[in-house]
Amino acid sequence: LQSSDCGISPGFAEESIEPEEETMIKAAGNSYLVSPSLPDFHGCSPGWSSAFYGAECFDSEVHRYIKNLGKQKASESQNIDAKKVELEQLLMMETKNYRKTIKFYQKLLQKERSSKGKSPETKSVLPKLRVQLQEMKTKVQFLELVKKYIMYAEQWGVESCVLPTVIHNGRTDTADMEHVDESSLFLYYNTEKHQCNNQNGIKVLQAGTPLGLMAYLYSRNAFLEGYVQQFLYTFRYFCTQEEFLQFLLDRISRTLSSASLDPSTSLTKICNRSFYILQAWIEDCYSVDFATNTDLLCTLKDFISSKVVPLNGYGERLLSLLEDVSARKSGSAHQCISMDKCEEEGEEDRKTLHSLCKKLSEDVSRKACHQTANFNWKLSKGMGPIAQYQRERLYTISSVLPKPCYNSFTEEFPGSLTKAAEVGPYLLIEYSVQQLCCQLTLLQQEVFHKCHPVHFLNSRALGVKDKSVAIQKAVSTETVSLKVCNLFLSKCVQDQYLLQLLRNADNISTWVAAEIVTCHTSKLQVSLLSKFLLVAKCCYEQRNFATAMQILAGLENLIVRQLPAWKILPAKVAEIMEELKAVEVFLKSDSLCLMEGERFKTLPTIPSAHVLAMHVQQLETGGFTMTNGAHKWTKLRNIAKVVSQVHAFQENPYTYAPDFKLQSYLTQRITHFKDADISTLAADNCANFHQIPADKHSRKIQDTLRRMKATFQ
Repeated sequence: LQSSDCGISPGFAEESIEPEEETMIKAAGNSYLVSPSLPDFHGCSPGWSSAFYGAECFDSEVHRYIKNLGKQKASESQNIDAKKVELEQLLMMETKNYRKTIKFYQKLLQKERSSKGKSPETKSVLPKLRVQLQEMKTKVQFLELVKKYIMYAEQWGVESCVLPTVIHNGRTDTADMEHVDESSLFLYYNTEKHQCNNQNGIKVLQAGTPLGLMAYLYSRNAFLEGYVQQFLYTFRYFCTQEEFLQFLLDRISRTLSSASLDPSTSLTKICNRSFYILQAWIEDCYSVDFATNTDLLCTLKDFISSKVVPLNGYGERLLSLLEDVSARKSGSAHQCISMDKCEEEGEEDRKTLHSLCKKLSEDVSRKACHQTANFNWKLSKGMGPIAQYQRERLYTISSVLPKPCYNSFTEEFPGSLTKAAEVGPYLLIEYSVQQLCCQLTLLQQEVFHKCHPVHFLNSRALGVKDKSVAIQKAVSTETVSLKVCNLFLSKCVQDQYLLQLLRNADNISTWVAAEIVTCHTSKLQVSLLSKFLLVAKCCYEQRNFATAMQILAGLENLIVRQLPAWKILPAKVAEIMEELKAVEVFLKSDSLCLMEGERFKTLPTIPSAHVLAMHVQQLETGGFTMTNGAHKWTKLRNIAKVVSQVHAFQENPYTYAPDFKLQSYLTQRITHFKDADISTLAADNCANFHQIPADKHSRKIQDTLRRMKATFQ
């Protein structure tokens, strides 16, 4: 569900203005002027785009801009400090102007709402201002990209020949270090002319030992190639979280006291790059590595408090970061009602949602609806815009809906699940396709935004298989054996949130099948079948493939497929079933099919968790090591690229206005049927069987008796 600070529109949803963030940017900018060696601690995570695009993330335009940055005259030589100062000034100025423009846009939008669209001046200015905002946003993002390039590559990266020194600075057995060279740590292969920097014969990492792969994080080209983010996604295949943390802490402890303010020395570069990698790891993977492993978190905090804080200002920043990330994680856990929490509480009252999504303006709502036309499948003519349902009022059914418990309401609803059970599937018929699509999408988004790309790795060890029902309900999470097909190291702690995600999908599929087989008349079954088919179609057209595939799985249940209602279903509606199967084939055809083009950057998307897990399992097939024991980095790079789309999709949330009454009803019905046996439910309903007319039935009996009588004569 969208929080109250989700912004104005899908394009500017993340641009909410916070004074704390502005202060941090200013402080980060001033840190360059105070000391050249202090790295900017405002967001060190390279992000999903680095893992997905790799070296292509920094195009030729970035290289040209950096080449001319900090040069007053063409004859002057490049100076990294001058580049940083000029870039910070430009970035702060552009960011300030961008935020001022957003505030102005908000005021105009509010003015248009208050005048109910009757102000012609506001109507003419808003579209132009929206285009200007997009241009300013693009410029700020470009400057941030340049900043990352300088911060990681030019300032703190070391040449590949220095990488053995990186290992040496963290080791005590210095007598053996003379035998450690680059060739024993890595394997490279040469490529042709690179499209970004026009250099020939670039060495690209092919494989490496675990120690070598960790040392390569300090390479000057590691960030440019997307290696840092790819490593954070996949290092658990060849080392544990404890081993990786110890590697970083050893580099810091060996170089911290010797590092000077001169950024050109190797010790300073190794020390600062260690802090960068550590912060990027915390920012990106705290939920999957530190939140689930208290010993790892305690080790890190103890080291920072005892070794780093007394000598360097990085320590306080890292401790503050850990507190902030932990607070954000615990805060998000209480922001909205999750499906798994509903399963545990059963019939308990629903708790309050701490923040409500701002309603979209009508112009933004229409814009979001028209974006779906870019997808391969078109909306049917019978479906109106999604946003229009928000204006509808279903007064006839409000009295029987279970009442959620909000902060702004005092109503209580004892026995809400009983009410939902009494109402049955009739509310599903009364609600429109658009309403059901939007609220199911928001519920699905809630569970999807809690997952992490790492959750989709090593899913075979969790018992996830390539079949329609990935998780057997009779098998609990605790009884799943981790000894079979475990691709992570045995001591590596793995978060099992993927099982919750798949169990939620399984529950929705079961709910769909159960609602249909419990209908007591064929007419009601036809109406409900049509409703679910149209909702699934609407979901995939809005790029909510998760819910669409969950509904398809429910409709493909063996009992449901044999219902007589399919024979009297309208032909146009029945065709949607084949359309959904075509979508399923499309999703299974290519692991990156949803990342094609530019649509995924602007349109919200929720992938099918099971389909994505199967794609990752396919990439995990085969050995991870070469004959010499080196780990295949090309294989790990491809896996990181596929799972990076999870973070990419999470950047663009759906901004539908939530209908908490409908969400509460849907949640209760899904919970009510989550453990249902479809065959047992179907057996108690005569509408699920082919009925033979009474006169025809009696005629058949008489004919049978007549034939039997003839045999004895």
